[in-house]
Amino acid sequence: MVARTALTPGSANPRCRSAARSAGGAFIVRVVAYWTGSNPKTSRMRGSPSWYATGKIAGSPAEGETTATRSPGLGLGGTRMRQKLTGRDLGPWPRRQRRRNVTTICCQREVAMPRSALRLATASVAAAALLLATAGAGSAEPTTTVSYPAGANTTYHQGSAFDTCDAPSLSAMQAWGASPYRGVGVYIGGPNRTCGQANLTAGWVLSVAHLGWRFIPVYMGRQAPCSDRVSSVKITAASAQGTASAQDAIAKARALGLITGGAIYGDMENYDTTDTSCRTAVLRYLSAWTKELHRQGWVAGVYANLSSGAQHLSGVYTSTAYARPDALWIARWDGSTSLTGWSGIADGKWADHQRGKQYRGDHTETYGGVTLNIDSDYFNGPVALPGFYYTVEGPSSVNARSGPSTVYGVVASYARGATLRLSCQAPGAKVSTTSVWDKLTNGSYVSDYYVSTPSNTGYSSPLPRCRYPYQTTAADGLSERAGPGTSYPVVRTLRNGSLAWVVCQRAGSKVGTTSVWNRLDDGNYVTDYYVATTSNTTYTRPAPRC
Repeated sequence: MVARTALTPGSANPRCRSAARSAGGAFIVRVVAYWTGSNPKTSRMRGSPSWYATGKIAGSPAEGETTATRSPGLGLGGTRMRQKLTGRDLGPWPRRQRRRNVTTICCQREVAMPRSALRLATASVAAAALLLATAGAGSAEPTTTVSYPAGANTTYHQGSAFDTCDAPSLSAMQAWGASPYRGVGVYIGGPNRTCGQANLTAGWVLSVAHLGWRFIPVYMGRQAPCSDRVSSVKITAASAQGTASAQDAIAKARALGLITGGAIYGDMENYDTTDTSCRTAVLRYLSAWTKELHRQGWVAGVYANLSSGAQHLSGVYTSTAYARPDALWIARWDGSTSLTGWSGIADGKWADHQRGKQYRGDHTETYGGVTLNIDSDYFNGPVALPGFYYTVEGPSSVNARSGPSTVYGVVASYARGATLRLSCQAPGAKVSTTSVWDKLTNGSYVSDYYVSTPSNTGYSSPLPRCRYPYQTTAADGLSERAGPGTSYPVVRTLRNGSLAWVVCQRAGSKVGTTSVWNRLDDGNYVTDYYVATTSNTTYTRPAPRC
């Protein structure tokens, strides 16, 4: 059988010349939809979507870039063919990649399609109608969605932080309450972690959190094949090992009592930037790291040297070959705490509570009579926290509900004196003196009026606010508006890939396929159509209704 493959003309793109030479007929079957117009943000799908089998040239240096093929019997033609939107390989192809990953078709070339690929193509086309109604959670590179479970929460730290190899004792952390630092980096695991960590336990994390500290979990995973650390455990199978590293990091974080939804930072130390194969291994490893963290409901961060890993991540910020991490923490020991003006990294990348900088290396500081050897950091990025324990007060029993209001259904009841493990606090319906509701780690809500937190009129430190950050996907930026509709004035713009820190969702004017609008933690609204939540037609749990 013959399939028609779209390739950029060789004279314009050397990588595609090589890809054309290597087109031996091995394909990964995908599904595509064609749209009218040249602008995917404003164009409309012509009638019912047409679905085609597509493939990727195996062994191409441009691996990860999608090329289009037509299934036998399905026509191609007209200006509609200039833009295409692709789905994920052989699975519940996510709607966001169908909608937004745009590839320009420049020319076509005949290649052979093996019978096995043709059978897969036929099955894919047959399943297309079902995909329209049942597209699953998640989206494709570079913006993969985070599948937050019900009890998840993410918070960010804005201010000074420090990291040190071994977690200090509890008494040292108490003494350092006199310091300007309120964030602490802790090495939670990894094959290259060299710290003893005698103090790092779930009990230590909970006690330190109650002192008001925020945690920056660091996983010292596999290092680049060309790493400066010659004796380190290195990447040999990038994608598989990136996934395995994320799985191990999550297990370590959970063992310390950290709440799902928090950030974990993969530590990628400096390496030789002239080694292109090494660069590719690093990017594949970190892409797999990001996707697995997202799949299990965690925010993905990367710590990297500004001159190596950070530059390479920035270079593929919009690439469909790699999943983009949610936050970037750079090492640049220049004494400056600035989170902008980084050489080679535009300020518009990782722009909304998504950055950290280690600005001073190995040195000692003393506070409260305790001296520690630390690296100094400045942060405005996602961090992690454990669950906080408080007890039920007031009546003989208190109802836990599925949302922060008495209009939500009762899912459990807790007797007076029962211990509750809280994830975060959210605004809701007023009960007596407070409109604050406490979200438990099982995802249910209890009015804070009946819980032994420090305040029964407002929010209580050290508990965080409930937030659910997702990356934005509008290439030209996403407008934050004063209300849930396009008739409201624009307040500011979120850059492509910025985190939309969602607090709750409500109905508003329809944009694309959805009438859902996200209220952000700054009080403004963005349409859910350009936010990588798990649905672009309806509400997304665990965010409550506004």
